[in-house]
Amino acid sequence: MSNVSLPHIQSAHDRIRPYIHRTPILTSETLNQRSGASLFFKCENFQKIGAFKIRGGMNAALSLSPEELQKGLATHSSGNHAQAIAYAARQLGVKAYIVMPHTSPKVKVAAVQGYGGEVIFCEPNQQARESTLREVVERTGASFIHPYDDDRVIAGQATCAKELIEDVPDLNAVIAPVGGGGLMSGSALSRHYLLPGGKMYAGEPEGAADAILSFQSGKVEKAPFVSTIADGLMTALSPRTLGIIREHVTEIILVSEAEIIEALRLVYERMKIVVEPSCVVPLAAVLKRRDLFEGQGVGIILTGGNVDLTQIGRWLS
Repeated sequence: MSNVSLPHIQSAHDRIRPYIHRTPILTSETLNQRSGASLFFKCENFQKIGAFKIRGGMNAALSLSPEELQKGLATHSSGNHAQAIAYAARQLGVKAYIVMPHTSPKVKVAAVQGYGGEVIFCEPNQQARESTLREVVERTGASFIHPYDDDRVIAGQATCAKELIEDVPDLNAVIAPVGGGGLMSGSALSRHYLLPGGKMYAGEPEGAADAILSFQSGKVEKAPFVSTIADGLMTALSPRTLGIIREHVTEIILVSEAEIIEALRLVYERMKIVVEPSCVVPLAAVLKRRDLFEGQGVGIILTGGNVDLTQIGRWLS
């Protein structure tokens, strides 16, 4: 189903290693008691740019020919992928053209510009993103790096679960959040190749529940409604990511906004680390489904920590 093999993931890891952190794995006795499981948190909130997205973005950029690279990198993203491509371009000494909805969080726009990316604003819908991006690519000749529908990006994202499994080899399960499915499909492939006895789970917000519908029907579905503080998970899957997820993921677990907020509060209060709401969706899923995870070793990918600090009080009040 997937063109991403274990050698692809291993060579992606070798390629990006000089540009990324091997992020730490934290544990919490309190959260182990709450869940009845042994939880191992892979902290991509401590990654370069504050999120796992640098792994896939960097691998895709480093896979380009020198001629392609010279013309720069382009993408559309309202968040962490935008920062990843801007950062990758800066590291490689080329230009980045980032199409962002004008409604994007100011903190993320500022970060992209801080990395030297040129931001081109568009209307906040998929059609406007894609048409604006096409104009940018035609004008500049830059290489488009898709946020998730790209085997080079998937192989890069897979290195996160690869590190987790290498550092905690006796896990029973790995769980990550699902949005567009780049991290989920990469993680599922690493689990398949490196932890054949384990299972892969996904956490998804009820307020952006497209992946679970796609998982059930076998074709890319839209969410019935989109309203969630987990703003990084509002994207729909692609046929490519859906194919990998259907083949290698055991179950997608839906969580409510209240469950996401409770998980966010627990991580802030107990682990003392800054995370974004999207990132705690898998923890919310583990706490919700104690029946499924009790007594097991569970690796949880904490995807990022790029959060607008002014919002935290509002979410937790």
